[in-house]
Amino acid sequence: MPYDKSLDESLFSQNWEGERDRLTVSIFSYNKGAKKMQITREKKDAQGDLKFAKMGRLNKEELEAILPFIQEALNQM
Repeated sequence: MPYDKSLDESLFSQNWEGERDRLTVSIFSYNKGAKKMQITREKKDAQGDLKFAKMGRLNKEELEAILPFIQEALNQM
């Protein structure tokens, strides 16, 4: 069965924005299935527009910023 966006339900989402990046911690449930946490990164280009980027590694500032979001997401799961 191929992925169907209409079956993907967003249950929680919090953003942290730094100078050049935005990190988002979200909880999704696909087709009323198990709740799963997702962390995404978007990078700002020269014009300030956000573009999807590989998550990669987190520095200490980023981790400290999203840790409360991760805890909140865990409490909602």
